Amino acid sequence: MASVQPIRPSSMEAVGLHTHAMDNLRFIRETMESARSFTAVPGWGGFAMGAFALLTTLLASRQSTVEAWLWTWFWGGLLALAAGGAALKYKADKAHVSLLSGPARKFALSFAPPLIVGALLTAVLYKAGFPGAIPGMWLLLYGTGIVTGGAFSVRIVPVMGLCFMFLGAVALFCPRSWGTAFLATGFGGLHMVFGIIIARRFGG
Repeated sequence: MASVQPIRPSSMEAVGLHTHAMDNLRFIRETMESARSFTAVPGWGGFAMGAFALLTTLLASRQSTVEAWLWTWFWGGLLALAAGGAALKYKADKAHVSLLSGPARKFALSFAPPLIVGALLTAVLYKAGFPGAIPGMWLLLYGTGIVTGGAFSVRIVPVMGLCFMFLGAVALFCPRSWGTAFLATGFGGLHMVFGIIIARRFGG
């Protein structure tokens, strides 16, 4: 005679399934928290970029030619990006997130194209004799990169990008002599202000 098997799982099986489900939920929660802490972007890195921009402003204002002014901003921009990249790597490592996957890759792919376009337009505007349009164009395209890349980050990041874009739009219609001041306000001031806010709200 065949034995009767219970339809419901035993209490041990139920406990095992419950434990497995809780482990999965815990893993998902920890992964999401890590991703959020990373996609908040490095606030202190942004602050450092702002400090580099203010130093670059001081040096650029002392240049007597457009060429020297452009090269000063070029090298200052490279140093600022290097500082931001180092801070980004530190925060990603702290959150146990790879820079080659997930939010980091999406941010980079969205942020890089406007910067490349900005570099090309800088050469075009300089050769065409319109260097006065360069500061506004830089701020506009940099802000565009932050807005598009910030779509994969916390809300305050695209807000910062919109501020850069607004400042760039205003700079395009202002006298050429105001260009360096606009760059100091944007790359220096906005980076430092938003950097502090991001660092305090989203952990560094």
